[in-house]
Amino acid sequence: MSSPDPQVRAARNKSTSPPPRGPVVAVTGAASGVGALLTERLAASEEVKQVVAIDERRGECAEAEWHILDVRDPAIADRLRGADVVVHLALDLDLETDAAARTAYNVRGTQTVLTAAAAAGVHRVVLCTSTMVYGALPDNELPLSEDAELRATAEATGVGDLLEIERLGRRAPRAHPGLNVTVVRPAVLVGGTDTALTRHFESPRLLVVAGSRPAWQFCHVDDLCSALEYAVLEKVDGELAVGCDGWLEQEEVEELSGIRRMELPSAVALGAAARLHRIGLTPSPAGDLAYTMYPWVVSGSRLHDAGWRPAYTNEEVLAQLLDEVSGRHTVAGRRLGRKDATAAGAAGATVSLLGAAAVVRRARKARRRI
Repeated sequence: MSSPDPQVRAARNKSTSPPPRGPVVAVTGAASGVGALLTERLAASEEVKQVVAIDERRGECAEAEWHILDVRDPAIADRLRGADVVVHLALDLDLETDAAARTAYNVRGTQTVLTAAAAAGVHRVVLCTSTMVYGALPDNELPLSEDAELRATAEATGVGDLLEIERLGRRAPRAHPGLNVTVVRPAVLVGGTDTALTRHFESPRLLVVAGSRPAWQFCHVDDLCSALEYAVLEKVDGELAVGCDGWLEQEEVEELSGIRRMELPSAVALGAAARLHRIGLTPSPAGDLAYTMYPWVVSGSRLHDAGWRPAYTNEEVLAQLLDEVSGRHTVAGRRLGRKDATAAGAAGATVSLLGAAAVVRRARKARRRI
């Protein structure tokens, strides 16, 4: 008797082979940024059975099962049925977004995802915030332990939202027994990102507040994705900090970047930054300056203990950041056009900060004339 055709044998073998092992993972915010990178990574992993991608538009990962909807829509519970793990990355941390609208989206979205995950029988939700939640304070240890108190305030861009997301994450297992929540906190994220901290390196001078002691710790987006994958596969849980090993002192940053400092007294820098933000000239509140003044470096020991290691050093990530922002011109968090940048010149930081009082006076005069 002749043997079956090779294609027939292959089809039979495929039909009788066991299904792929591993979890079904849902990713929100899957069409762009970190969400898109993680979706591609998980879809290519032999340890993940299936990826369910959720966003308001379809992304490019053809291997994922796509669902187009807003994460604030309670209908998301139906899309999460059958998922073992949800990674919630649908956050708006855009500097240009209205602060109230940003908070409403971030908080409501997280509330809905946590509630929907519990209703759908999901056993683990992975949230992503930032090491900014520890706060940048002059008495911070170097490095902070991961279980250090969260002493940040809501004065910096998006940090209030991140603190509320963490609060929701802590409360969820009590409200929904059986639901596990893991929180991943990256350091200064680099790799296609635009934040107040990455814009700091777009300035003609690195603003340094007199008497401060900055310490810079970065996190490459690829390292964040690999850490998120560790959490998805339950190789580690709890509250996790992720970033490069160690940190860079301000002097090292200046030497590596070739950007000279502009040192200003604390009262001048903070007061001017507050006035510029208050009248709408810059997107960054004065609270963002604290993260360039004081250390907020974290050890990342839990991931290390689980066997995870960063693929990048602080020096390598800083070099990539400088390459990404090359040609951009930012002063006090505000992007400048080429003409404005030329006018600002090398003294841009001084013009922006020390000139704030003059700007405020002109604005007040204009209001009085109305």
